[in-house]
Amino acid sequence: MTQLDLVMAKVRAENRAALIAYIPAGFPTQSGCAKAIQALADAGVDAIEIGFPYSDPVMDGPIIQEAADISLKGGTNAADVFSALKVAADTGVAAVVMTYWNPIEKYGVEKFAQAIADNGGSGVITPDLTIDESDAWIEATNKTGINPIYVVAPSTKDQRLKDVTAKTGGFVYAASMMGVTGTKDAVSSTASQLVSRVRTVTDLPISVGLGVSTREQAKSLAAYADGVIVGSAFIKLLLEAKSEQEGLDSISHLAKELALGVREGR
Repeated sequence: MTQLDLVMAKVRAENRAALIAYIPAGFPTQSGCAKAIQALADAGVDAIEIGFPYSDPVMDGPIIQEAADISLKGGTNAADVFSALKVAADTGVAAVVMTYWNPIEKYGVEKFAQAIADNGGSGVITPDLTIDESDAWIEATNKTGINPIYVVAPSTKDQRLKDVTAKTGGFVYAASMMGVTGTKDAVSSTASQLVSRVRTVTDLPISVGLGVSTREQAKSLAAYADGVIVGSAFIKLLLEAKSEQEGLDSISHLAKELALGVREGR
């Protein structure tokens, strides 16, 4: 059982949703990323996703793309991703990596899974990996005991939902709308419909991502989801900050607000 499994069981027992924060490794700098991770953990997030910066991020919107570009220009590599993962795990929150498949394949499938486990990580979210092409990855995650986390969308057919969730661990990542990541004025109504559909095929916790940026949005999602994922809203604050400390203060304030939101949903 991973730390993520324990966290999701804990929040379920507390009758609330988990708050899951996303930040790319190496953003805004290597040291700045470590400080941001600590600030988020101190502010009350339950889990942290470390993004593996990638040059062709098909699921990411402009805000995360800009952050990834800054990170890549700073020289961020796989070792830095695992280092950031360890920083997150050492705070006591559940820590996972979110990455496209190409960096895993390039690094070595078994080696990548082992590095996640060695650095205290609970699992990996792979948005562009289909279960049909997952045999080697599933074998590696089984061997290392980490969670393989797959993404489902409103367009995913019912039988496919059943097939995908049967191979998922930790939680099911439910993309709340068709499209890329980014803050939205309102979270799509398709999110609740998707969560309801997923619940008919699995008992796994379901976390909703794409578009959450306010306490009210977190509250509305927490009414039916087991986890609320927030990324672009934190990154936007760091991008707009005039100093490192201003950025840290801003994400800390937002995280505290969102932590209240996920507790108000039920």
